[in-house]
Amino acid sequence: MTDGRDPRDPTRKDSGPRVRAVPDGDNRERLVCPDCGFIEYENPKVVVGAVVGHRDRILLCRRAIGPRKGFWTLPAGFMELNESPADGARRETLEEACAEIEIDALLAVYSIPRISQVQVIYRARLVTPDFAAGPESLEVALFGWREIPWDDLAFPSVRWALDHFDEVRGEAVFAARGNPPGEFGDY
Repeated sequence: MTDGRDPRDPTRKDSGPRVRAVPDGDNRERLVCPDCGFIEYENPKVVVGAVVGHRDRILLCRRAIGPRKGFWTLPAGFMELNESPADGARRETLEEACAEIEIDALLAVYSIPRISQVQVIYRARLVTPDFAAGPESLEVALFGWREIPWDDLAFPSVRWALDHFDEVRGEAVFAARGNPPGEFGDY
C-alpha cells in the first residue's frame, strides 16, 4: 500500500482481481487479486424457461431485445440468485408473456458451451388463457404445431425444446432430454 489506501477499495484502478494466474489447487487461469488473494470465478450462466402449452397450442414470444430481436422464442431468461430453476421459469413467463403457468415436468437440460450457458427447460401449461406481451416481447401468441414460425425461431435450443415437447406429448412420465446428437447451439 504505497499510496496509503486500502487495496480492497473498489474505487482504486489497481485493486481487485486483475492478474491472470492458476490458483493453488486449480487447473485453469482465473482473475486473481494480488493484494488479498480473492479469486474471481467466471461460471456458466443458467437459463430457465418453459415450453408452455394451452390445449393443442404452444405459447411463443417475439423478442423485443437482442440478441435476435424480432425472432420467436420460448419464455425464458437468466436465473436469478436465490431462485429455483422452476421459480425462474415461472417468473420469466410472467415477465415476458404476462402469463401464469403450472410446471408439469423437467423437459430438457441443454449445454451451450460456446456462450457458457446451461439451459433448463420445463414443460408447462397456462393456468388461465390470459397472456400479453411483456417489456421484453414485441408480441406473444399461441401457435398450433403447423403454424409455428420455424424459420423465425431465435435460437437452436428453441427448436430442440419444441421437438422434445412434441416427442413427449401425451406422456405423463419421461426422461428429460438433452442436446440432440452433435448439436451444441452453433448457428
